[in-house]
Amino acid sequence: MQSAAISYSPSISVSTKPRNPTQSPSLYRFNISSSKRLCFFNGSFSLNTVNCSARRNGWVSGPTSEPREPDSEGFAVRAISVPESPSASESPKSSSGMETFVLGTLFGLWYLFNIYFNIYDKQILEVYPYPLTITLVQLAVGTLLVMFMWIFNLYKRPKISSRQLATILPLAVMHTLGHLFTNISLGKVSVSFTHTIKATEPFFSVVLSAMFLGEFPTLWVVSSLLPIVGGVALASMTEASFNWAGFWSAMASNLTNQSRNVLSKKFMTTKEESLDNITLFSLITIMSFILLAPAAIFIEGVKFTPSFFQSTGLNVREIYIRSLIAALCFHAYQQIAYMILQRVSPVTHSVGNCVKRVVVIVSSVLFFRTRVSLINTLGTAIALAGVFLYSRTKSIKLKTKIA
Repeated sequence: MQSAAISYSPSISVSTKPRNPTQSPSLYRFNISSSKRLCFFNGSFSLNTVNCSARRNGWVSGPTSEPREPDSEGFAVRAISVPESPSASESPKSSSGMETFVLGTLFGLWYLFNIYFNIYDKQILEVYPYPLTITLVQLAVGTLLVMFMWIFNLYKRPKISSRQLATILPLAVMHTLGHLFTNISLGKVSVSFTHTIKATEPFFSVVLSAMFLGEFPTLWVVSSLLPIVGGVALASMTEASFNWAGFWSAMASNLTNQSRNVLSKKFMTTKEESLDNITLFSLITIMSFILLAPAAIFIEGVKFTPSFFQSTGLNVREIYIRSLIAALCFHAYQQIAYMILQRVSPVTHSVGNCVKRVVVIVSSVLFFRTRVSLINTLGTAIALAGVFLYSRTKSIKLKTKIA
């Protein structure tokens, strides 16, 4: 059995009521204008200027008695025959299930790539204490991946104006500094402690949003910041690997990363300047590489050559492989994070980021066998609970605005 699927504009009058008691149930009349009728009978359409009616033995057409008016324009009527299927009503559920599966897979990959990045990055920085060079290599690999996607049309290459580049420039500067400070911190302290400190990102987000965007927090938001700050302070007091260079580098990473987010809200607002998240991150990666290259070479020199590694007794092959894996994982988890952000609300993304931090901390403690005391664990748990509470209070605030 087949049914008709018809699309029409709101200006079209549709009537499915039989014209007389003897009319065939398969006859429908569609009033397109006062002078035209679209008749449907037994799977066929007819558009003419006469009335359509049906009798038991066939069609009877007569001239329309209605006065003619100018035909309405600016609409289209399309009709297709589609088979009725019992599974048609199940397609929304199937689509929803597939979307949930894809989203769950993305979250899993986000966490997995983040774990591998932190582990390999820490291993390299322990034997190769040149964070600028390591950061430059990771940005270079990301730049090559972006160029590969654009050249082979895996993702649409954007058309960028000079005004857009000028707008993105401060974002690229903040991104470069944020990534560099994270690598400096990872080289100085344990992975778990770096991410415990980075749990204070909401604090910097609230302060910077109030200063530059005029978005003042509610009492509940401010209250959620207290366990974050208190938990980080408690964890810092009992951290075995604590040193001030690692601590302040992680804090600087929070400041620069949240500055980047605030600048994104402040500047990327006009229709001309707005870009999708993945394109924006791709452009920021390329610009960050260009910005950091001169500084890295000037400060640390060219120290990523085989001859340099051999002179220091390092395994060239191991360093190159681990550096490449860390760089690929860094770019992959950043890209996936933006893909998730396109599918969920910022609040859901924030909660997912909180869970990711827990997963990274636990994984690094187990992998590196980091010594943690009970008080240190308690402080980390309090800080992460504060981050989760912050996400929930932001969700309540968002729902209040919508209402």
